[in-house]
Amino acid sequence: MGRAVGRVVIGMDPHKRSATIEVIDEREQVLALGRYGTDTDGYQSMLAAGRQFPDRVWAVEGCAGIGRHIAQRLVADGETVLDVPAKLSARVRVFDTGQGRKTDPVDAHSVAVAGLRSPGLRQVHADDATVALRLMVDRRAELGSARTEVVNRIHRMLLEILPGGAKKFLTRGQASYLLRTAPPPVGIVAQTRHQLARELIDELTVIDAKIRAADKQLAELVTATGSSLADLNGIGPSGAARPLRRHR
Repeated sequence: MGRAVGRVVIGMDPHKRSATIEVIDEREQVLALGRYGTDTDGYQSMLAAGRQFPDRVWAVEGCAGIGRHIAQRLVADGETVLDVPAKLSARVRVFDTGQGRKTDPVDAHSVAVAGLRSPGLRQVHADDATVALRLMVDRRAELGSARTEVVNRIHRMLLEILPGGAKKFLTRGQASYLLRTAPPPVGIVAQTRHQLARELIDELTVIDAKIRAADKQLAELVTATGSSLADLNGIGPSGAARPLRRHR
């Protein structure tokens, strides 16, 4: 979306489900512009477009309000973000255009110019909810890996216990039922397999409880960031949280 140049300001007019950006250089020349969704794919496309300019700063309108969710995502991805108050960008818009008419491209340009002309703007930093979110996403990923490992071990054990074995993807209830209805173990080897399978199923029970608790906490933390990702169909707590905490 543009060749590598000197320092640029990426002005953003954010909305709940979309964001319009404009990239300007130090002489206020427009280098690029675009409108993106704030879902995972749209955000990643916008981030990639901005990162084509190595020396960049993002100027986002209303980082304490409507722009908070996307500003925090950018900061979590290691980007430098400046908070442009809505009143400041409105003044720039009126000064540059002679009227207060609002459109997304005009607003993005006003935010970019305000970011370039105003050296005292507040730099946005990750808030406590975002830091906690990053920690919980990592924990949820660990629990998911642990669950996969335990389920694979149960599956291998049931292959030795049951004629024909069991399907690869098992719930705790299914594994418990298969073990209870398996032929009674005869001999120390079979008895040991049954014992280990029961212990693994108990481990799976504990892990599943921890996953449910982690998902609940993640959902609360995503809500605290102001993100609307959790409102989209098919996106669970982990899916909504991941783009919010991803780093370069």
